[in-house]
Amino acid sequence: MAKYTFKYGNGTREFEYPEEDVIKVLEPSVVELPHKSEEEIIRDAIENPIGSPKLEEIVKPGQSVCIVVPDVTRAWARPAIICHVLVEKLEKIGVKDEDIIFLSAVGTHRLQEEVDFENLIGKDFCARFKHINNHADNEDEFVVTGTSTRGNVMECNKFAMECDHRILVGGIVFHFLAGFGGGRKTILPGISSRKTINFNHKLYFKPGPAGSGAVETCANGVMEGNPVHEDMIEAAKFAKVSFIVNSVVDSSNKIAQCFAGDVFAAHKAGTDLVKKIDGVKIDQKADLVIASACGYPKDINYYQGVKPVFNAVGAIKPGEGVLILVSQCSEGWGNPDTEKFAFEFDNMLDREVFLRENYGIGRYVGFRLFEVATQIHYILVSDMDPDQFVKTDVIAVKTIEEAIAKAKEITGKDRLSTYIMPYAANTMASMDI
Repeated sequence: MAKYTFKYGNGTREFEYPEEDVIKVLEPSVVELPHKSEEEIIRDAIENPIGSPKLEEIVKPGQSVCIVVPDVTRAWARPAIICHVLVEKLEKIGVKDEDIIFLSAVGTHRLQEEVDFENLIGKDFCARFKHINNHADNEDEFVVTGTSTRGNVMECNKFAMECDHRILVGGIVFHFLAGFGGGRKTILPGISSRKTINFNHKLYFKPGPAGSGAVETCANGVMEGNPVHEDMIEAAKFAKVSFIVNSVVDSSNKIAQCFAGDVFAAHKAGTDLVKKIDGVKIDQKADLVIASACGYPKDINYYQGVKPVFNAVGAIKPGEGVLILVSQCSEGWGNPDTEKFAFEFDNMLDREVFLRENYGIGRYVGFRLFEVATQIHYILVSDMDPDQFVKTDVIAVKTIEEAIAKAKEITGKDRLSTYIMPYAANTMASMDI
């Protein structure tokens, strides 16, 4: 038996598993990267922008700057360190403290509390700079920047748009809907209105009635032909982004490389590295995948589980295979609409009918996570009460050992070909990479 340790909240969970049944432990690839401190990596990126003039050629003394940062679910991108190096640069340019505002790109996630901002930008910056949330439902806080070719009226945060410059800070990972996180996604959904966000995310569905299915290109690692991504691109163009600083982190959540400059060119360079580090090619699909959501903050709630689930699902035999996701979910569902989809519906067709007519990102995430449980067997190991999942196909348990026993019972097999994914929130397994 081999022993494995998964991150779980702020702690760990250990389990044993027969080594002879493990096809492979799917981990990030080893890529030769500069041996520098995180600050040095960030500084080098800012001083050597991709597809963009240097920051001092863009921002001038006396001008105002909105620094858009992620929310706490993306604190793994190390935004506080990025922001300190970035502000150091802006100070040298001659930008005054009163001309800098930090805006958290919460999209439709929960608003950030002061302790969250302290994690995102640092306690010292909280005392020094104005910092605010994006309130997706407050119509008075948005201005229309344009209309996309698909008809999405782009409503962007007015506090950001009132500044001379918008600088986006974040991280790049695989994303189940937009292909990749980071870059243009910080504008939409990050600092857009709920109406704009809902229109964008609804592009996941093919036109037609419930049951028509999804657009195949709305998937992990896919941007070409992805309507959700292409709509986000237009939002970023309308928002006139001045500069981005995006990180790519390693398995320990340390910055491996940073990409700064043009919102599109720098982001594209970052996605190329993510594919090399976190895209793991497999030669066969398995009976079972045991995956970790990577601990806090990536396993903070059920809603965030959409990332590791869709990073892992490509390694599982469709229909018959089993996914065990280990995710603490200390904040429960993480979204009231996701919770609604668990309690108020008992089948996927009714969920889809309602979602198409009453779209919301929380409902969409709930839909996807309950939908996948009809395509594979999905077992969740968390702190959540298993009774909360009785109207879904998700099997909720409390321990990894219980989940493994349940997987054997479901498949009728005592020996299961298995992948272990300790970093499933980042690492995507695929036969097509």
